[in-house]
Order: sequence, then structure tokens, then C-alpha cells
Amino acid sequence: MTPKVNKEACIGCGTCVSLAGDIFQMGSDGKAEVIPGCDCAGKEELVNQSKDACPVQAISVE
Repeated sequence: MTPKVNKEACIGCGTCVSLAGDIFQMGSDGKAEVIPGCDCAGKEELVNQSKDACPVQAISVE
């Protein structure tokens, strides 16, 4: 499972960072991004919670 953030859709609300700060961070552009090198194994529930909570559906999972 690999989460992705659509930077064009992201509004920088930070919900994903609040829910899963060990997976997502706010970038220098004020938008969310997946922490480089993040090992998301075993964190599927957090990824899915963040995806579902995103108000603009900017998070996808591959």
C-alpha cells in the first residue's frame, strides 16, 4: 500500500498530518505530502482514515 497526495487538489488543511503524522507531513508549499522513505506497512488503517477524512479527496492509495 502506497499513499499518494494530489498536490493540485490538496488545500493544506492538515487533517492527514493530524491523523497520521508518521506518514504525512506538510511540505514547504503548505500542502501535504507523504514523508519520503515512509514505510507504510502495517499502517493501512491510518492511511485509509486519512484518505477518508480528506475534505477534497486528495489522497489515493496504490
